[in-house]
Amino acid sequence: MPEVCRFYGIVIRIYTDDHSPPHFHAVYGEHEALVGIENLEFVRGALPGRARRLVMEWASLHRSELRDAWQRARNLEPPGKIAPLE
Repeated sequence: MPEVCRFYGIVIRIYTDDHSPPHFHAVYGEHEALVGIENLEFVRGALPGRARRLVMEWASLHRSELRDAWQRARNLEPPGKIAPLE
């Protein structure tokens, strides 16, 4: 699995050659959501409130890195790692 980050029990993944629009997968326990990189809106799925807030905070801090990771994944390259929320 192309994991780009892990923090507070939340795993962020970007899959190579995934469908548009640019997005990442946020997994927390049995919950999973797809979050658009450009608008930071939930495309599909849901997370519990606290996990959702943490994901949104993290994504807003790392949006340019997420764009770069998405582009690498679209080029069938490993998306790389992004620093966790501290």
